[in-house]
Amino acid sequence: MQTPAQQEGGLLESIAEFCRISGMAESTFGRRAVNDGKLVARLRDGARITPETLDRVSRYMALRGVAAPQAPRELRRLIRVVERLPAAAAHATGEGAPSRNFRFFDNRQKYLLFVSTCSEKEVIARRVGLELANLHPRPPAVRVFDAGMGDGTVLTRVMREMHRRFPTMPFYFVGKEVSLEDVRLSLARMADRFFEHPATVLVVTNMYYSEAPWLAPRALAAATSLVWHDLPLHGTTAHEFSEQIAALEPFLAKNWQARHSPKTGNPIYERPVALVLYREDFRFLLDDVIPRQGKARADYDLVIASQPYRARVPVEFKAAKVIAPLARGLRPGGRLLGIHSCGRDPGLEIVRGVWPEENPFVTGRHDLLRAVRAEIGREARHYNFNAYADARAVFRYEMHTLPSEISESIGTSTLFAAWNAAVYVAQIDDERLAQALGERRYLEATREVLQARGGLWFFDESYVVSRKRT
Repeated sequence: MQTPAQQEGGLLESIAEFCRISGMAESTFGRRAVNDGKLVARLRDGARITPETLDRVSRYMALRGVAAPQAPRELRRLIRVVERLPAAAAHATGEGAPSRNFRFFDNRQKYLLFVSTCSEKEVIARRVGLELANLHPRPPAVRVFDAGMGDGTVLTRVMREMHRRFPTMPFYFVGKEVSLEDVRLSLARMADRFFEHPATVLVVTNMYYSEAPWLAPRALAAATSLVWHDLPLHGTTAHEFSEQIAALEPFLAKNWQARHSPKTGNPIYERPVALVLYREDFRFLLDDVIPRQGKARADYDLVIASQPYRARVPVEFKAAKVIAPLARGLRPGGRLLGIHSCGRDPGLEIVRGVWPEENPFVTGRHDLLRAVRAEIGREARHYNFNAYADARAVFRYEMHTLPSEISESIGTSTLFAAWNAAVYVAQIDDERLAQALGERRYLEATREVLQARGGLWFFDESYVVSRKRT
């Protein structure tokens, strides 16, 4: 068995790694080590541990060939929800610098190559499909919010699965996306969805996470400049729908404008937009589903939050600006499925072959859920926060390769695709990438990992915030 990576104050991290490697549930570890099945859960909530308990945990791990972390024999807090960087350190790491503090997933070339060579979108769509069995929709529609449509691959796959499970129910989808190119790609995929499931209302918006679920800008200036556009689709064929959607090009080019925030460097809208699409021949049936300006509501059965934030931003930002607002948009019984990269995979090994100290995945799902609970405050009693064990929460996706591609001589195109995927997932900024490309070490690091592992794969982790039904 491998020795878990030792980190400063990292007893909890070492226990989690031990359980992952040994295939043991964390509750089982607690019972066997100290006769306390809730030990790990309490540690995650910030509980303190006595030197005696620490000794028992260390002995249990040592007997199984795993070196325990070297921690002080005194009462101490083991983990922190938020770790703030000093100003000098923040400057050195690029946090706060607009050139680096950008929304990584808007990097078009890396994004498109990653999507076409890796299976993440398909695997995420299957994971979302598992949540559909837990939904309890109420009239007049099944309501879904996608907190980042991207190119629409995940959403369209989810729409297909929803049609299979709920073939006669009206659907209401709201997709948030600030990127004009992604909106174009997403809308191009929707003609077939309106044909197969005609009782569908689709809203696409560029508003913030705190606004998009309700389709209502919070600032007065933004509210007065809101562009609300209804597009009832005429005809009965996917070809007719596709032509009408394609005719939106001038509208999108004019109104889907974005600029970079001077504070964060992230793209923000120039004007808020809500684009509402539905079939004209189903307008009567969908009258209670179609949103009206100033009267839209949230109350979602399912919120999909797949990679909605940068990995390196503080956990308090993720909780306050993204997950907490989305959780407030759930109806009773609704579920928010969050997904983000978590490392511990060959992709991170490639990155560390060039930058040995790189650690982009600074906060995990447990830290995030604890921060969301704190952000929601007293209302947290109305929610369940489910991190689950790694066996359920963590899933794997791969880069597509032929069996013959990973050999003693790996083609340059395969190496480039693998390198692109690794630095894309790790969210490496362009300045460091330019330096690495000049040194050529990145190709050697990529080749070594691919040959040692026989391929390339990555791990994402998921979590669920659900609103109680009563």
